[in-house]
Amino acid sequence: MRSVLERIKNWEPLDVEEVFDDLDTAIGDQTPPAAVTDTLVDRLRNHLKQLSDIAVADEQYPPTAEMLRLVVRGVPLREECVPADYQQAVGLARRLAFVTSYLVDELIEAHYIKEAE
Repeated sequence: MRSVLERIKNWEPLDVEEVFDDLDTAIGDQTPPAAVTDTLVDRLRNHLKQLSDIAVADEQYPPTAEMLRLVVRGVPLREECVPADYQQAVGLARRLAFVTSYLVDELIEAHYIKEAE
């Protein structure tokens, strides 16, 4: 019971618009500024974790093979340390962003989540 209560206390609803904003920052037209790269990586990790949890949460609606592939692909990226080198940190942010982007697209297509309005 305490475990369930802790999860409810720490639960944050998915903000799809925020996910898309962070994706745009990471893989949009402009390279993310050095000052926000570490924070961006942390936010992308959180988005990817939350989307991965959504993908596998309901046993009645199992994830597609592609969703599972993306969830598995994201695990080592979420655990990777942020490199001290700016270019390498941007590379990690972009790898996280691409996996997150593909997963969010899969979840929207399967009606697990709704598109941003």
